[in-house]
Amino acid sequence: MAEITLQVNGAFHRVDTDAEKSLLQVLRDDLSLTGSKYGCGEGQCGACTVLIDGLPTRSCITPVGSLVGQSVQTIERLAQDGRLHAVQDAFLEEGAMQCGFCTSGMIMSSVALLKKTAHPSKQEAVRFMQGNICRCGTYPQVLRAIDRAADLLEARHNG
Repeated sequence: MAEITLQVNGAFHRVDTDAEKSLLQVLRDDLSLTGSKYGCGEGQCGACTVLIDGLPTRSCITPVGSLVGQSVQTIERLAQDGRLHAVQDAFLEEGAMQCGFCTSGMIMSSVALLKKTAHPSKQEAVRFMQGNICRCGTYPQVLRAIDRAADLLEARHNG
């Protein structure tokens, strides 16, 4: 056991834990941030995706001890001042969810994609999102949501 200081959602947290424990376990069990979901436990399904220094990362396979000095952002931090992030709005508007289990990971990956490429092509979006699995098959809605979010982000930026 070690005391580890993590920067999560803009705040510093000290946790007394095993450095090899997964970030997902610490987020859910120690910090009560339950938006990221446990899916496969192998980093293959994307349900646990968070942003680490802005990059989509599978928290189920990321040892918490490896994150010292890095910034973690979870789905809980996307909304600001009572206003949903443009990607969240777009997912709602396009109905890009059914059971909702994969949604937070899909949204976090979409946020990272749109930070990297303001208006990705369909092929770029498909390629970038391949690590996120939706068992309900909402892929067409997710792709429409990414397009809509790109437009919303542009409008909010110019607006």
